[in-house]
Amino acid sequence: MTHIAHWIGGAERAGTSGRVGPVFNPATGEQTAEVALASTAEVAEAVAVAKEAAKAWRSASLSKRSAVLFKFRELLAERTGELAAIITAEHGKVLADAAGEVARGLENVEFATGIPHLMKGSFSEQAATGVDVYSIRQPLGVVAGITPFNFPAMVPLWMCATAIAAGNSFVLKPSEKDPSASLWLARLWAEAGLPAGVFTVVNGDKEAVDALLVHPDIAAVSFVGSTPIAKYIYETGTAHGKRVQALGGAKNHMIVLPDAELDAAADAAISAGYGAAGERCMAISVVVAVGEIADPLVEAIAARLPKIKIGNGADQDVDMGPLISAQHRDKVAGYIAAGASEGATVVADGRDLPEKSGFFLGATLLDNVTPEMTVYTDEIFGPVLSVVRVGTYAEAVELVNNNEYGNGTAIFTRDGGAARQFQFDVNAGMVGVNVPIPVPVAYYSFGGWKASLFGDSHMYGPDGIQFFTRGKVVTSRWPDPGTSAIDLGFPQTR
Repeated sequence: MTHIAHWIGGAERAGTSGRVGPVFNPATGEQTAEVALASTAEVAEAVAVAKEAAKAWRSASLSKRSAVLFKFRELLAERTGELAAIITAEHGKVLADAAGEVARGLENVEFATGIPHLMKGSFSEQAATGVDVYSIRQPLGVVAGITPFNFPAMVPLWMCATAIAAGNSFVLKPSEKDPSASLWLARLWAEAGLPAGVFTVVNGDKEAVDALLVHPDIAAVSFVGSTPIAKYIYETGTAHGKRVQALGGAKNHMIVLPDAELDAAADAAISAGYGAAGERCMAISVVVAVGEIADPLVEAIAARLPKIKIGNGADQDVDMGPLISAQHRDKVAGYIAAGASEGATVVADGRDLPEKSGFFLGATLLDNVTPEMTVYTDEIFGPVLSVVRVGTYAEAVELVNNNEYGNGTAIFTRDGGAARQFQFDVNAGMVGVNVPIPVPVAYYSFGGWKASLFGDSHMYGPDGIQFFTRGKVVTSRWPDPGTSAIDLGFPQTR
């Protein structure tokens, strides 16, 4: 049995709490490791080490920080396959999907290598006679990231690369379900030359999370997870004086207009609905079929389902792997049963999959779903695609805008005017036009609206730089000593 420790002060640190959690291979159902679960005292020790490291790292030149980021980027690009295999073994997603996750994280590292440019301020000469005014951005100190099981490498990289480049120390609390990727990243940071203590991994459960949220030396917390937990993270962190960005759940809609290219729309629905077994916050879980395209679209999606090969993600020819745990698989199966009992048409039932030893569920397609059904109202986070039929474009937009979530949405059409109107009308943070999963590239920022985001800052990109730094304005005068005089009046700029 492998024992997964913490990473504190540039080295692995065995847990001392006496508590551990199981780590499984979802494809076999077997426990492969146990992970240490940190106590409040262990979190405090880790933060103290990170706080001390932050002093020197903040003073490091932008060129030095950039050099470490460039080296880290090189190492990560060379060893993508190694990290992908670790992700597949603990999460279950197929190797190609795991490698894609690493690639999207790598993009954010590449963005962060430009930190000398990204940290530039502004300067106004002669704002008043003999007075110059300029702005600068400075790091916060020690910041924390609390990340989900579904992207054990990409989401930490979304956070830590920007935070570290900006001059902060970063404390990561990964999901206890698949923690090995975080320890692998820690070793890579060390190899890239990052000083000890600047990147820390504290494994744990709610006790570790709460310890980070209330610790006075944690300046900011970045979170990705479900909406109830995101709300809790935001309320608790801000109540303790922290800057918080908490990204929550989603119910992403894909609107298909009657003029859409049918095969392209069906292919996109399959890819976006069942990739990573639906365990993506940007997965398409609702296809909104407008008008006469509904019947042929459902038929086209259903015809593709038998071609999805389900099995161990480590096998090269597998398309979809297992879910993260037996409990989650059973929860998703319960939603399928609820959809059938509430009147949805079960076109394909993932519960009919031949029994396997791991946590598997087949691709499910539900037609004639209505907004009152639990399969529509709840975030299922599994391979379940619901089809809602509407008569008009206006009804489709109203459906999306009335939903409590506002993470991502997409429209499939050949009509440029309709697409442009859609991006204007829809209340969601990320919009795709004939793109089913519109995750922004690294030099934009990621984040939803409504119950999909708590806080006013999106993640990575320009918003990430803003989140992990704070602005300071300096007003300076260098007068001739011979002209010095006392003036008690209000400062003048004219």
